[in-house]
Amino acid sequence: MSTHLVGGGRDQGRHRDVYGPFLAEAAALARERGTDVAEVGVVVVHEVDDDGPADLAWFAAALAACGPVRCRPLPVPEGGRLDPASLDGLHGLLVAGGLTPAYAEALAPAAAAVRALVDGGAPYLGFSAGAAVAARQALVGGYRLDGVVVTAEDNGEERDELAVVEGLGLVDLAMDVHAAQWGTLTRLVAAVAAGRLGPGVAVDEGTVLVLAPGATPRVAGAGRVWWVEPAGDGAVRVCPQTAA
Repeated sequence: MSTHLVGGGRDQGRHRDVYGPFLAEAAALARERGTDVAEVGVVVVHEVDDDGPADLAWFAAALAACGPVRCRPLPVPEGGRLDPASLDGLHGLLVAGGLTPAYAEALAPAAAAVRALVDGGAPYLGFSAGAAVAARQALVGGYRLDGVVVTAEDNGEERDELAVVEGLGLVDLAMDVHAAQWGTLTRLVAAVAAGRLGPGVAVDEGTVLVLAPGATPRVAGAGRVWWVEPAGDGAVRVCPQTAA
């Protein structure tokens, strides 16, 4: 099933463009299983003193704007772990945004269960941090590469040097997000040029990249997806793609 990678942003006018295709796939799976309304898990990794109700409500509303849906809240406190059993019976999984290293840590024990869910036909949607951790090699933060600044310090996600960890393994591409809005494209370019990551994509806010085995990648929403690949001798090739 498809993996939907959203670069962040909360423009309510883009709900149908960004979340509609994901919910349509989840709804189709629900119908195949004899259920009228899709049940979608919504993972929010939150600060310990805030259980994330605002984020859970926002994503539930974004999905509901696209059609009937039943959301299963899956809040995880920073430092906690997502229980793989909490994914049982879902027709789709949405992983929200926040502190990316915390999402990688929270989802690590459930990575095999997430892959099994997707292999079984459920679509995955990652928003910001949720998109970054979908990669096999997840770029979770850092604003320096070998001590040299490659993006704004505010993009460091509480990391100084470039931080790459094992991700969910849903896609082989490296991922960065908030590309045009935060200037993270330069971080991905530097990482690919240095051989720290393989080919990757940086996704703008309000934009989704949809990847499915054997299908042409699709872009929807307001911005661009920036494809970054090695071009030899430390050079890279950057190709922007907009919605068709």
